Amino acid sequence: MSTKVGMVSLGCAKNLVDAEIMLGSVLQRGMEITSSADDADVLVINTCAFIDSAKEESIEAILNAHQARGLSKRPGQKLIVSGCMSQRFARELREEMPEVDAFIGLDQVSQLGEIVENVLSKRPTPNPKRPTPNSASSMFDVGRSTFGVSDLELAFASARPTYIPDYDTPRFRLTPAHSVYVKIAEGCNHPCTFCVIPQMRGKHRSRPMESVLAEIRGLVAEGVREFNLISQDTTYYGMDLWTEKAGPRQPVDSSRGPSLSRLLREIQKFDGDFWVRLLYTHPAHWSDELIETIAACDKVARYIDIPLQHIHESMLQRMRRETSREHIERLIEKLRAGIPGLAIRTTFIVGFPGETDEEFESLVEFIERVRFERLGIFKYSREDGSRAAKMPGQIPAKIKNARYRAAMSLQQKIAHANAAKIVGRKLKLLIDQPLLARTEADAPDVDARVILSKPEAVGEFVTKRITGARGYDLLA
Repeated sequence: MSTKVGMVSLGCAKNLVDAEIMLGSVLQRGMEITSSADDADVLVINTCAFIDSAKEESIEAILNAHQARGLSKRPGQKLIVSGCMSQRFARELREEMPEVDAFIGLDQVSQLGEIVENVLSKRPTPNPKRPTPNSASSMFDVGRSTFGVSDLELAFASARPTYIPDYDTPRFRLTPAHSVYVKIAEGCNHPCTFCVIPQMRGKHRSRPMESVLAEIRGLVAEGVREFNLISQDTTYYGMDLWTEKAGPRQPVDSSRGPSLSRLLREIQKFDGDFWVRLLYTHPAHWSDELIETIAACDKVARYIDIPLQHIHESMLQRMRRETSREHIERLIEKLRAGIPGLAIRTTFIVGFPGETDEEFESLVEFIERVRFERLGIFKYSREDGSRAAKMPGQIPAKIKNARYRAAMSLQQKIAHANAAKIVGRKLKLLIDQPLLARTEADAPDVDARVILSKPEAVGEFVTKRITGARGYDLLA
């Protein structure tokens, strides 16, 4: 009987691609993949460590998996932890959670199959000498001693990951057959004071353009209808490859070196009916050329995901966002003027250290005036190892919650008004389920849906008249 491997993957789409690569390596070694944790000989928890709630969810998933295997049909089941939390806190986790059979870092995602074999060749996991905590809070005291920054030490050979997948890296896709995430780069060079992603995922490193094109070309041939291009900063794509050749002080010339504009123009040449969607762009790296490229390429969705985080000048400076309010205002004007029919998705942080009532009201005024088509709000999360964690003026949870509710209440009204304007129009839809679809303005998982009155073929494009709205969703 072949080994069965199960996986619970948490966090963002970038983490999902890592999960697909891990499962691809499992299949490559002749093992099976199971969707049932009870049936798995080895269960992998692919963790997230972006904010407090994500860390708590990851710890809870690990503890639940350990407790469940004692009650399952496979008491000898092995437990492996991967992902950002494993990368960042491996040494601490090993000490606190002897129940886990192996922790793997982000550079080891393509080696899971081999790691599973090594784990299974060892003796059965001994019962821990101490009782297992029954909650995430008892194990993981967020922001204090258990995983404090003073103890921060990665247990892997490379403190900062360097791995990035290639076009022929084996993957077991976890998304529907018609929609995929394509990771075009990994890591981040930005100094945002609230974020620890560069510590977990390393410096920005772009895939060669030929590698990305080869992957998309193969998926187009398989009938994929939607390509969601992802990285920590999609708009920085190719800049590191070009500056390696031209020198750090030389500007990027997309006619000679790789760039997002050039990548999109090359994808546009592929035959077939499909969308290319840009996720996780940064306002600092938009160019007139990129705007012109999107406008000229009809296969690139009229949808931009551009997290802005705040708009008040002093907040942008304290966050070290590398952009000014003037730059952001001008960029939004250029985007909307240059790309007709564009839907802009953004996210903001409320309750960042030192945020005053006046600064928050400035953000509210901006949201009301600009009227983003898609918008999300994060309550600031104090991350050990970030510059912001040490800043004075930490905001109480009560104020964060109130600001979150106020901003989201405003956006709900804006979203409903925007939806009402669409009623009566005919739109191209991508069918995700027989009675559920998405418009060009809706990314998978994070945005609204279109509810259909009669079933359609999954994975196909259809044109339907919008007949109404229900909450954030449309009816057709």
